[in-house]
Amino acid sequence: MKIRIRTIVCPTDFSEFSLYALDYAVSFAQQYGAKLLLLHVVDIFLHDPAYFAPYVLDRSVLKDYAKNAQEKLADIAKKRIPKRIAKEVVMREGRAFVEIVRAAREKSADMIVIATHGRSGVSHAMFGSTAEKVVRKAPCPVLSIKHPEHEFVMP
Repeated sequence: MKIRIRTIVCPTDFSEFSLYALDYAVSFAQQYGAKLLLLHVVDIFLHDPAYFAPYVLDRSVLKDYAKNAQEKLADIAKKRIPKRIAKEVVMREGRAFVEIVRAAREKSADMIVIATHGRSGVSHAMFGSTAEKVVRKAPCPVLSIKHPEHEFVMP
C-alpha cells in the first residue's frame, strides 16, 4: 500500500510548540508534494482559571485580535513555509478542536500535524487537550508533536 498525502492541516496558536510542529508539517509537505493548510482558530470562549467558567470575548476585542492574528499567520507563512510548497492560510472562529477537525473534513486532509503542550493535572482538567480531542475526532491520521525542550509532568 502506498501512502498518499496531498493535503496537510497544521493548526497554530503562535506558540513555540506549534511553530515546532509546523516544521514537521513543512517537511512532510515537501516530501509528499502536499498542500499545507496553516490554520489559526480564534477561540471565542476563553477559560478564566480565576472563575473556572467560560466567558465570551467582546466583539471589538475579538476584531482586533483577529486582525493581529491574520497578520501573524501571513508572516509565519512567508517566513517558515518555502515558496515551492502550495499553501493556504485560514483563520476561523470557534472552539479550536472543532474548527481543526472541520477544516480537515472540508479540505479532505490526509494528515493533521498538531503540537501538544503537555498540560497535566488541574490545567489539563480545566482546559482539556486540543490535540487529544483532535486525535479522537479527526477524519484522518494525526501526528502529535511534542517540543523536545518541554518536560511533561506526570499527574
